[in-house]
Amino acid sequence: MTASTVVETAESRTVGMGQFVVAQGLAHLSAVLGSCVGVALYHSGMKLGAFGHVVLPDSHGRSSSPGKFADIAIPAMLADLRQRGAAQSGLIAKIVGGACMFGLGGPLQIGDANTQAVLALLGAAGIPVVARDVGGTSGRRATLNCSNGKLTITTVGGPARII
Repeated sequence: MTASTVVETAESRTVGMGQFVVAQGLAHLSAVLGSCVGVALYHSGMKLGAFGHVVLPDSHGRSSSPGKFADIAIPAMLADLRQRGAAQSGLIAKIVGGACMFGLGGPLQIGDANTQAVLALLGAAGIPVVARDVGGTSGRRATLNCSNGKLTITTVGGPARII
């Protein structure tokens, strides 16, 4: 499977680890996230969205699927959206996930590192992060509605939130 596929129907798609999916209109893109960070890029005029499931902050020169590492995923997602006619100046971002799944403190804070890398890359690209739900110690399910750009987030035992 390629890292990016286009969905243009009312279908719902799951975005797996290290993948990103581009969709338009009635499609919904979902991911279950722990320490990974979900990156939703959205162009409201085109009703075009991309959802990436970033696993690690930096590729350190390793090649992999374009969605796995933040330093490869963000540029790949932006390039894919540009190819489809979305001006970068019309994009917004929402991020979710980045939980500390191995307990707070200590050396294994992948969630924090993923969040910081994604924020830095989006900032360098001039993409405003208009909403975020990151950190904590619980995993989340996030679903991007490509018809309106809303990101619905649920955690076990908690109510759904829309950002």
